[in-house]
Amino acid sequence: MGNKKVIILGSSRKNGNTTKIVDEISKEHHFDVVNLSDYNISYYDYESKNIDDDFLPLIRRILEEYDTLIFATPVYWYNMSGIMKVFFDRISDLIRIEKETGRKLRGKKIGVITNSHDNEIEDSFYIPFQKSADYLGMEYLGHAHFNANILNQQTKIELTFI
Repeated sequence: MGNKKVIILGSSRKNGNTTKIVDEISKEHHFDVVNLSDYNISYYDYESKNIDDDFLPLIRRILEEYDTLIFATPVYWYNMSGIMKVFFDRISDLIRIEKETGRKLRGKKIGVITNSHDNEIEDSFYIPFQKSADYLGMEYLGHAHFNANILNQQTKIELTFI
């Protein structure tokens, strides 16, 4: 696979600030992008009534094709976006009903890209990503935060964790 990287974009706006940041990074580093808003992914369900939505085919493809998963989310109410949270919750399917697929998470690397209208956010924001990586046997590479208020054509978008 050669450490192929993908950005998993979880924003409610297809042309918002997070998308602009992701577009710039993907062009510069030649990363693929998976926009979660292009998929029908329903909430986690203990009865697995959602087994036929887009989550399982999507996560299988991601795990087959990529070694590094970079999650990009705006900060909504001091947390990841709703669409990103639903995606993370659905990883529970890989522990309960798709264990073979879930084992493929082991050894993968993850990073996080965030943006808000602040210069920085609390490190505690990243705990769900860090703890999930640890629990699933993944390597947490780090994170980068961007202030949407100061993004412009001259802003150099860098990811120090890759």
